[in-house]
Amino acid sequence: MVRVGVVGGTGYTGGVAARLVAAHPGLTLAWVTSDKLVGKPLADHLLMPVAGSFHPNGQALDLHDACDAVLLATSAEVSAVLGPAFDERGTAVVDLSGAFRLATAADYTHWYGLEHPAVGWLAKAHYGLPETFGAPKKGALVANPGCFATAAILALAPLVKEGLVEPTGLVVDGKSGVTGAGRQSKEEYSFSEVDEDARAYKVLAHQHTPEMARALGRLGASPDAVTFTAHLLPLRRGLLTTCYARPRPGTTHARVTECLADAYAKTPFVHACAPAEATLKSVTGTNHARVGAAANADMVVSVAAIDNLLKGAAGQAVQNLNLLFELPETLGLDHLMRILP
Repeated sequence: MVRVGVVGGTGYTGGVAARLVAAHPGLTLAWVTSDKLVGKPLADHLLMPVAGSFHPNGQALDLHDACDAVLLATSAEVSAVLGPAFDERGTAVVDLSGAFRLATAADYTHWYGLEHPAVGWLAKAHYGLPETFGAPKKGALVANPGCFATAAILALAPLVKEGLVEPTGLVVDGKSGVTGAGRQSKEEYSFSEVDEDARAYKVLAHQHTPEMARALGRLGASPDAVTFTAHLLPLRRGLLTTCYARPRPGTTHARVTECLADAYAKTPFVHACAPAEATLKSVTGTNHARVGAAANADMVVSVAAIDNLLKGAAGQAVQNLNLLFELPETLGLDHLMRILP
């Protein structure tokens, strides 16, 4: 059994990650930290028969000997320090923040307002989107992708890689449930403000924009190819991206459909479908993604749906842990059920 610690276990993502690890047949939950619940039994919060209690966040590094791997459900500022520290102590790291997703210190200053304390690790981190960039190598610090970035890259990567769309002018429209904003008590996330409403946020300033651009740039897109707008929906969870690109000469509807089908034919979690079948209800509660595209002479539209807390965060982190430790990729994730109705 691979022993796994979770830093930041009372946020939405950290809580889901801890539950997935606790229920996993190849992993064991070694410890969880949370300043909010220090000393409280894990079983009471996770609603599972798990031994132990919450440790303070500040003790996380002191617990490195008690785990083989750690999931960092922390802010980018915290992960930027803890990630290298755990890795240097021989602990496998999957970081769920954005601390190691971008390329340069200047990117972090611009998009995160962060003077990155471990710039040398940016080039060494593995971007953990297995369907696009493969399995992480043993010992790699894994930068778990952002939720919007996961869906957008899954929708666009095969089309960019195969040269079916122009490498510039990619537009991503993303919509997510409220859990995508994390557990916070700001007025704008209260029930009365969110219910029966929808809004765009961080317009031209969302930190997942350079993440999408970097990943797609590795496949042939131009450096500044992506314009992304995020929207908040009055839902608990689920995320949908609708991506727009200009077709290159010779691109047809049949070709883009075939491209996605070929790209994901052997992937256990990503499924090609008709665009209208990429719905939130088809994936919410699972680690699966549904991706579909359509094209005419003027436009290619590619749609992807995921659960923002699973394939967009904690589920993908466990998927990366499975690959790091050479476990079956679907282990501990294949039992998850859609949330219906």
